[in-house]
Amino acid sequence: MTVAPLSSPAARIAPATSRARWRWPEAVFWLAALAALLLLPDQHLILNEIAILALFALSLDLILGYAGIVSLGHAAFFGLGAYVAGLLTIHASGEPLLGLVAAALAGAALGFATGFLVLRGSDLTRLMVTLGVSLLLFEIANQAAELTGGADGLNGMMVGPILGWFEFDLYGTTAYAYSLAVLFALFLFARRLVHSPFGLSLKAIRDNRLRAAAVGVPVARRLIAIYALSAAYAAVAGALLAQTTQFVSLDVFDFHRSADVLLVLVIGGAGYLYGGPIGAVLFRFLQDWISGLTPQYWSFWLGAFLVLLVLVGRDRLVQGVRRPLAALLSRLGAGR
Repeated sequence: MTVAPLSSPAARIAPATSRARWRWPEAVFWLAALAALLLLPDQHLILNEIAILALFALSLDLILGYAGIVSLGHAAFFGLGAYVAGLLTIHASGEPLLGLVAAALAGAALGFATGFLVLRGSDLTRLMVTLGVSLLLFEIANQAAELTGGADGLNGMMVGPILGWFEFDLYGTTAYAYSLAVLFALFLFARRLVHSPFGLSLKAIRDNRLRAAAVGVPVARRLIAIYALSAAYAAVAGALLAQTTQFVSLDVFDFHRSADVLLVLVIGGAGYLYGGPIGAVLFRFLQDWISGLTPQYWSFWLGAFLVLLVLVGRDRLVQGVRRPLAALLSRLGAGR
């Protein structure tokens, strides 16, 4: 009987290294997002919203797609970041980057504090706990009207120029460039993280928590760490919304924000980072396009599309579009 030779350490890490390399579709995606800054000058306000939604979806993907933690109250961290950035702008400093750092620290602290509760029990327990945290923060912001403005919102924000140079304009050009830069920087960090041993351990926990613990992975510490990081990302997204709109209201804690970001990941896919940005683009496009066709029933058709997506499957739906498109391109190429 022959025994297969053990593979070398370099051979064992080769698949992970190949997955971490940049591919040309990734470069095309980010170049297209940058080109929109010049090619779509009238759409910068919408593009800014898409960039913020993409970052918010990326934050949820870190715990849902890579750690298997389901959340119905991710808007808690989004809203906390918005209020922290808004209050800091009014009472301390209008420097946007300082507001982002403060929001990230506040979100990470709340994520760390609530992570011990969220990680206990079953998925249903986690759903209820995350939703409860969001409702608690909503009511706190509503009752502390002397600080947050209550139902009237947080007014009087005067956000200063970025780094003292780039002022926010009415057309959203600076806002989109700012949000896109923050999204890209945090995406790079998340990409490096998920391809690291830490990220691989998260996937092992997601696939089989008992087996991961058996081989020595510190499951609780890994999950709390990624939950806190995800909360920091969501808080930065909320801070971006507050700074670029210069207004914060109780709407940032609403359940629909947590639901929308889940829909974004359903459309774009969870567990490969680009699901958030791609899903944000498609979700906003569908929302605007369908509401333009049927202003009263746009939510019905959006819901019908999501049902179709779940029943048919994303891969089959993509293949159904890709094959006719490839055939059309080949015919056009042959005609030349």
